[in-house]
Amino acid sequence: MLEAIGKATHNARDGRSQTEGGIVAYFEWVANHRDEFVLLFGSGARRDEEFATAVRKVERNVAEAIAPLIDAGLDPQHQRRLAYALVGMSEGVSRHLVMNGDDFNPREVGAQLANLAWAGLRGVQP
Repeated sequence: MLEAIGKATHNARDGRSQTEGGIVAYFEWVANHRDEFVLLFGSGARRDEEFATAVRKVERNVAEAIAPLIDAGLDPQHQRRLAYALVGMSEGVSRHLVMNGDDFNPREVGAQLANLAWAGLRGVQP
């Protein structure tokens, strides 16, 4: 998942392209790895402390990879908070889609969430 997001954001020409590329890459990973998503992010995964710790590490790694991409003159703590917000938003939508067994177009869903994220990120102030 991290590799897919990294590849999608590495050569983006601007912040909007980075935002959309990363979110679309995430949803493409979810669409192609539903079982892995359920294993990592299904509600049962949080009950076992050892596994919950591993899941939190994955979430932290994703947020830490995203935070530096939020280039808005923010301090690192603010960047991390926003990165965790993006992770939570994407995970919540993914959980809804996967747990309901919905077929979805990852590019469409990713673009929709990227529009929301970009609109919010554009209004962020240091």
